[in-house]
Amino acid sequence: MATFIDTKELKVKEPRQGWKGRFFHSPNMTFAYYVAEAGAWIHEHSHPNDEVWNVIDGQLEITIAGEARVLGPGCAAVVPPDTSHHVKALSDVRAIVVDYPRRDCIGGINL
Repeated sequence: MATFIDTKELKVKEPRQGWKGRFFHSPNMTFAYYVAEAGAWIHEHSHPNDEVWNVIDGQLEITIAGEARVLGPGCAAVVPPDTSHHVKALSDVRAIVVDYPRRDCIGGINL
């Protein structure tokens, strides 16, 4: 059965300062549509999920297992499970982040 979602109708949550997201789930994945302010960052951490960052607008510096890259529109980064990573918005950013398996909590905020 297909499900259609208008992300503009979802409640905005801020799991980290400067990272505002609209979240939804499929049966197996979590989707986060983020808007981040320049300078906002996510601390170094890891989790058991595969995570894919897709940059829509702006520039992100993503460090995965000690390797840093700057990503712009059209770029993606794949974070393997249990791999240390951190993220910094170098400009105002829009990004879509997908986690597998699904996550019920990010940054202490229930999704």
